[in-house]
Amino acid sequence: MTRIALDPFVTDLDGESAALRAAGPLAEVELPGGVHVYAVTRHAEARALLTDSRVVKDINVWNAWQRGEIPMDWPLIGLANPGRSMLTVDGADHRRLRTLVAQALTVKRVERLRAGIEALTNASLEKLAALPAGQPVDLKAEFAYPLPMNVISELMGVDAADHPRLKELFEKFFSTQTPPEEVPQMMADLGTLFTKIVDSKRANPGDDLTSALIAASEDGDHLSDEEIVNTLQLIIAAGHETTISLIVNVVEALQTHPEQRKKVLNGEIGWDGVIEETLRWNTPTSHVLIRFATEDIEVGDQVLPKGEGLIVSFGALGRDEEQYGPTAGEFDATRTPNRHIAFGHGPHVCPGAALSRLEAGIALPALYERFPELDLAVPASELRNKPIVTQNDLHELPVELGCPFGHGN
Repeated sequence: MTRIALDPFVTDLDGESAALRAAGPLAEVELPGGVHVYAVTRHAEARALLTDSRVVKDINVWNAWQRGEIPMDWPLIGLANPGRSMLTVDGADHRRLRTLVAQALTVKRVERLRAGIEALTNASLEKLAALPAGQPVDLKAEFAYPLPMNVISELMGVDAADHPRLKELFEKFFSTQTPPEEVPQMMADLGTLFTKIVDSKRANPGDDLTSALIAASEDGDHLSDEEIVNTLQLIIAAGHETTISLIVNVVEALQTHPEQRKKVLNGEIGWDGVIEETLRWNTPTSHVLIRFATEDIEVGDQVLPKGEGLIVSFGALGRDEEQYGPTAGEFDATRTPNRHIAFGHGPHVCPGAALSRLEAGIALPALYERFPELDLAVPASELRNKPIVTQNDLHELPVELGCPFGHGN
């Protein structure tokens, strides 16, 4: 089996994903830093492995970890070994930790956040409208980032004053270019910041999920301080990064497919279809790290060996022709059925999926209603991905807003 080295600079994610699919349902890959794992690259096989009890999250199962081959200054150590949370445990412990989060993020409860998300969206649009006319705007920085960070922070009870430091630390946390000598301190700083937030909520609880996790730990659910801190960090990280990328990727998809964009703005294609197709075709999460095989597992005509690490390559399997047919590589907002698994599958499906869909479903129509002339300020070929192998994330999204609706001549 030929080993495919994942590009730490993510210069051609589409080409890399195609190479992974061509290698078969199971590809041997090299992560940045020279760490060897396997990647599942096809839809059907990914669904099967995500519900296979022989694939676990316990890093101690990993041969390379047991042999001491994974250094603590590896840039991706925070994703491979992020501490005890629902991301790193299985079975009863996973159900215990996940249930508390899932109960706060049910579709019904998330819907209650609609008015607040609409208000935040309108405030962001007002700020965009107030920017100097005729100048390119980084839509990611000015719109796609603030909304999900404000929403998830309000949900978790994180003070807005902590946003700049969170942004700085998460930039280093996800990047493959963080110098190894900075990794241990970055991880320690994240732990310190989230411990401070938990301590503050323990002293002054509020109507937020962090306070609820603390209360649950005191009422018999037996969450340790480590579990609370790591769960908070997990939700904040996943709760804003995915939605940022989703909003950015939808805008990029519509601006590079003008015929479909026209139909969306005319009401011929619904926004739900646009969002779901973007999740499939240009998924916010390119690879998810990392699970481990407790025994040899057949994957198609290949074998995931016992003790080896497995990543799920959502960027590859989202364009799997065996699942989506010969047009899998095309963006088609009318595609039905569209049974992608961009938010995962089985017991480990992302509990924040409904929130991300709601945010995008409010923000995007409002953006295009306010700025119907919005267009890319540079050719799409000049857009550059950030050096993050897990998130499909652009450095920036420069656009020209045009005249706000109702303010033209």
